[in-house]
Amino acid sequence: MKKKIRVIHYGLGPIGIETARLVFRKSMVESVGAVDISKDMLGKDLGEILGLDKRLGFSVTENAKDLFAGTKADVVLHTTGSRIRKIYPELEEIIRAGLNIISSSEELLFPLKENAGSARKVDALAKKHGVTVLGTGVNPGFVMDALPLFLTGVCQDVKKIHVERFVDAGTRRYPLQKKVGAGMTERAFREQVAQKTLGHVGLLESLYLVADNLGMSLDDVNETVEPVITPKVVKTAYFSLRPGDVAGIKHTAEGIKDGEKIITLDLRMFIGCEEPYDSVHIVGTPEIRLRIEGGVAGDQATAAILVNSISAVMDAQPGLMTVKDMPAAHFTR
Repeated sequence: MKKKIRVIHYGLGPIGIETARLVFRKSMVESVGAVDISKDMLGKDLGEILGLDKRLGFSVTENAKDLFAGTKADVVLHTTGSRIRKIYPELEEIIRAGLNIISSSEELLFPLKENAGSARKVDALAKKHGVTVLGTGVNPGFVMDALPLFLTGVCQDVKKIHVERFVDAGTRRYPLQKKVGAGMTERAFREQVAQKTLGHVGLLESLYLVADNLGMSLDDVNETVEPVITPKVVKTAYFSLRPGDVAGIKHTAEGIKDGEKIITLDLRMFIGCEEPYDSVHIVGTPEIRLRIEGGVAGDQATAAILVNSISAVMDAQPGLMTVKDMPAAHFTR
């Protein structure tokens, strides 16, 4: 019987909690530690926090360094933030402890120019300490990048790619509803978008990941973020919207070549979306159209892809990897 892979959970927000619950149900992995800064969690057994009927034998701590030094582990499931610059100190501490990382950080999926320096440091440090670092998730990480790339495997030629993701944000966790601007005025929404403090993170990372892997050189890239305004009263567990309030975002990224849009990513996440779906349209030989009715359930699927990537990361070469450097994640027991 194979030895179980030992996991530390770093960050116990909604995604971190969902991920930890999933690890508990898997046969080949086991939780051995947890890190979070929430005063409500510190000192409590992780089993209690997860609502399990048993204790797991270790408590949540805010001292990651001491946990790493005193606990034998193989991989850290990291779910604390989106921006590389903000989470870099955490990544560095984990790597120096000799632990592999699977992170939900959107920017880590495919670091762009503004994060290139930090990405090089992560890559070099990971290689030095013999560990693998992977950024993944559902979006980015699957629906709008890895999935369309996978579908092109049966194409003789690819001319254009158009991906749409329509999400009912009202079914999602509070932090997501907040970050798409639910309940805000249109003016406040536009002010925060201009300050880059609001909206989805990772759409440009998805676009460049697709373009890079398909060898599509782009002349230009257009990115727009617009509010979706609700025409009626809408309520969720967290927000009550009136007509005229912001319900969410319409976020698009377009890759331009010779005046044509050859890659289009159209993301709409708003409360009250009545027909959520994900779709991929590949203009090529053969032409491919895929539509997932209801869309991929983001929170559940994010936890799943983090956990289902563990085995591949354990077998990977050291360094900072992308989802296209790894075998496609698949369900594991």
